[in-house]
Amino acid sequence: MHSPLTPRLPLSRHGVDRDHLTRERPEALAGLLADPATRVLPLWEGRVLLAAPDALRLLPAQEVPAPREHVYLGTSQDPTSAEPVGTPLVAALLDEAAARSLAPGDGEWTPLRAVGASLGARDAGLAVQALAVANWLDSHRFSPRTGRRLVSDKAGWVRRDEEDGHEVFPRTDPAIIVAVTDAEDRLLLGSNALWESNRWSLLAGFVEPGESLEQAVQREVHEESGVRVVDPTYLGSQPWPFPASLMLGFRATVDPDDPGTLQPDGTEILDLHWFSRDELRERLGEVLLPGPTSIARAIIEDWYGGALER
Repeated sequence: MHSPLTPRLPLSRHGVDRDHLTRERPEALAGLLADPATRVLPLWEGRVLLAAPDALRLLPAQEVPAPREHVYLGTSQDPTSAEPVGTPLVAALLDEAAARSLAPGDGEWTPLRAVGASLGARDAGLAVQALAVANWLDSHRFSPRTGRRLVSDKAGWVRRDEEDGHEVFPRTDPAIIVAVTDAEDRLLLGSNALWESNRWSLLAGFVEPGESLEQAVQREVHEESGVRVVDPTYLGSQPWPFPASLMLGFRATVDPDDPGTLQPDGTEILDLHWFSRDELRERLGEVLLPGPTSIARAIIEDWYGGALER
């Protein structure tokens, strides 16, 4: 079932054919990097270069300093982009020296969190894909079975142990995020221990092993707030590669038969508040909400019934 929320999730947009068959070709990256049509996305510590406020800076392979690793991302499918449809796209994961030689100013390198909502659909999806794979590659340099150093294979999409041949594949951590409403249709927001005290967002948490998404919704909400909920309803999903999550959005309502007692857990959540639409609108500015790149902002605005400008 297609969720009407999905088109409003900035990092769920895409315009790239991931072209899994090319990944299987021996020496695929060497051939791609030798192709003058290929364009390379430089990536450094989660930051990208921009050609315009809504477009990534993509370069010919020979203009990019030697990276730590390359990853084949697929072919462009966006007829409105500067690159023709079918252009091969490769990420170059740079170290600091290479990044500085390409663009020495700190202001030239932009965090994806800051521009994800401004980029066009193809470039938003491209940057998310590149960052997610980069984070996985960085965190899986050694075999979890043997401790031996792994090498990159299949155009950056597999880590392989050269001694015994076993392969390690990318991992994504599923996490639920929930708009909890009460009988008056007020929205429950929490203030996280890691944020400034006036920042509020939805309750969220990782799915545990052996747990359904609906069970995770009910458990996480109760653990963080003391509230018990029923009828979890799926809204949409968005990759969140900071470092490796897939955010799964839900709505749920307070259980009328067993509502629990509103109480922050005191560890992750320090404060909780039920917001009516009028109160949230009146307190904007005083109350800081999640940024426009996040699924949390989209879900809050979905409940609110329109955009929240501040």
